[in-house]
Amino acid sequence: MTKVNVISGFLGAGKTTLIKKLLDEALKGERIVLIENEFGEIGIDGGFLRDAGVEISEMNSGCICCSLVGDFGEALKKVMDQFHPDRILIEPSGVGKLSDVIRAVQGVAEHVPEMVLGCAVAVADAAKCKVYLKNFGEFYANQIQHAGAIILSRTQKLDQAGLEAATALLREKNEIAPIVTTPWDQLSGEQLLSVMEQGDTLARDLLAEEACPVCGGHHGHEHHHDHGECGHHDHEHHHDHGECGCHDHEHHHDHEHHHDHGECGCRDHHHHHHGHDADEVFASWGVETTRAFTQEKLEEVLAALDSGRYGAVLRAKGIVHGGEGGWLHFDYVPQEHQVRTGPADYTGRLCVIGSKLDEAGLKALFEV
Repeated sequence: MTKVNVISGFLGAGKTTLIKKLLDEALKGERIVLIENEFGEIGIDGGFLRDAGVEISEMNSGCICCSLVGDFGEALKKVMDQFHPDRILIEPSGVGKLSDVIRAVQGVAEHVPEMVLGCAVAVADAAKCKVYLKNFGEFYANQIQHAGAIILSRTQKLDQAGLEAATALLREKNEIAPIVTTPWDQLSGEQLLSVMEQGDTLARDLLAEEACPVCGGHHGHEHHHDHGECGHHDHEHHHDHGECGCHDHEHHHDHEHHHDHGECGCRDHHHHHHGHDADEVFASWGVETTRAFTQEKLEEVLAALDSGRYGAVLRAKGIVHGGEGGWLHFDYVPQEHQVRTGPADYTGRLCVIGSKLDEAGLKALFEV
């Protein structure tokens, strides 16, 4: 199977630098073909206009580099036939529409079963978001709107207010994609690739750790994230309970929620989930944030979760910027919390799990 990743971005955003970092730090051992799509007609004339052609060269990393000229679909098929790569990285023209490239790859994949479209990424210069949206709105916005992840470059040149403003502008165009705000030299290629392919996993990971208070199984639960902020909408959840033990009982759900129940053992009881008895409901609230915290502030916030003013908080976890002190990681369970220093993440993230959560109150408490 060949995975195709599209690395888009406006002229000078840093696409090539990102690709080099991925090749050096995250993709060693994979057979890679890098396609540089150099024809400016993409997105301007709505298609790929010239005769098919592929120019091949070897890069120092051992990666095969192709410059496509002409019919993109035919050229991409030639690359597949000639190299049978594990992964194809496509670097489109800086002024091209990402939607055109995605559509073209999907068109090829329909006829090449061993090809699958992976993530499509937009690299954006944090200092130029506003001016590019103003001057090149249609093309720039298209790249942001269709990205599965947005990776900001040169964020170290902005203060926190500037970074928050840039992030807010991009959020207006794309509510769900994770936005990398951490300077790249603080992140590994593996971290960047994980964000590209998996998005924000903090809420999923944290929910997976929590057992159902009724049957002891692990359910997915309601997720509420402020996107501006995070990468998950209210959406359908599908869960396998496996051996969780609920026989001869009712399940109540407010939304589409599919469970496969194996042998689990809770007999003759009513099992209420999501939206009925609130004290039996897990909900989660989470945000992405560029805000810097001090350890003292985090200690104060986590202690406040014990007050009951923000709902019945069962668990909280996060990684946030600590200013000059680096990055702070925190964990919370009722009456106990820990704040420690740790490695950088792609942006600040935090998640709170509980019932009857006061989301507005939590947002004010964390000042995000």
